[in-house]
Amino acid sequence: MNIAFFEVEEWEKPIIQKALKGHTVSFFSAPLTKSNAAKIKNYDILSVFIYSKVNKDIIAQLPKLRFIATRSTGFDHIDMDTCKAKGIKVANVPTYGENTVAEHTFALILSLTRKIHKSYERTIRGDFTLEGLRGFDLKGKTIGVIGTGNIGRHVIRIANGFEMNTLAYDVRQDAKFARQMGFKYVPLANLLANSDIITLHVPYLKATHHLINRDNINKIKKGSILINTARGGLVETEALVIALDKGILAGAGLDVLEEEFFIKEETQLLSKQFPETCDLKTLLQNHILLKRDNVLITPHNAFNSNEALLRILETTLDNIAAFSKKKPINIVAN
Repeated sequence: MNIAFFEVEEWEKPIIQKALKGHTVSFFSAPLTKSNAAKIKNYDILSVFIYSKVNKDIIAQLPKLRFIATRSTGFDHIDMDTCKAKGIKVANVPTYGENTVAEHTFALILSLTRKIHKSYERTIRGDFTLEGLRGFDLKGKTIGVIGTGNIGRHVIRIANGFEMNTLAYDVRQDAKFARQMGFKYVPLANLLANSDIITLHVPYLKATHHLINRDNINKIKKGSILINTARGGLVETEALVIALDKGILAGAGLDVLEEEFFIKEETQLLSKQFPETCDLKTLLQNHILLKRDNVLITPHNAFNSNEALLRILETTLDNIAAFSKKKPINIVAN
């Protein structure tokens, strides 16, 4: 088959060539557009990232196209109605960073509970005093996991390794997994009131907007820590500031901020196109939470590991291989 990859980085090329040996493969570093679509008019398979807007006009230039493998979880950059009308299958990368984000979650938890960031800042100044650096053990503490999807499950497994107690909240409860891991589902208010650490692992939807807000922050157990490695809009920033000011929260670990509304895919942050669409540096520099010594902010980096990025590519290649064998996988609804 003739296969075209757009928005490809150099490190990906040898991996793709090895996996697709026997096929004709073309690489383009730029996104797919109306102006370069003619170069692949005879191609059967297309792989793109989110900056390639595969719309009706572009699809019209690709009469032999039968399959699109997007290297992303989202697929709103692809005209699904036109694909359906023309019999073009579309596959995505449904998951790739479950353990990666869960591990970063605990990196934030440990940094806050053992004051690692403060210790580091002090020692590089040549100050080896311990005053103000006393932390607390995770063993025996209660972690409240909001969202028990793929990432939340990994968080629970890691928490078990620390011998923590776990409470969970999710609109879809998995009783079998709860029995296996020894935790229980509770209402959100119960979780907030009884957790020493609260961590968010739900998607950003209308129903989850400001899940933590001014109406429920007073229900949070005094002195607890809030972790958000999911989406910034899950937490009302003003409510978070109030909770920190009042001592309701002893600290917060944030890999995401409410203002990051423009980020749809984590891997978008690594794209050459991203700096042209957003000035994340300015956003971070001006953020109200940045100067607080009990708030630890990382620059939306929880997803960013070698293994996670490789899984994206491997899943894409698996999608292409499965389609070529007429046994497509990870097909999105269209």
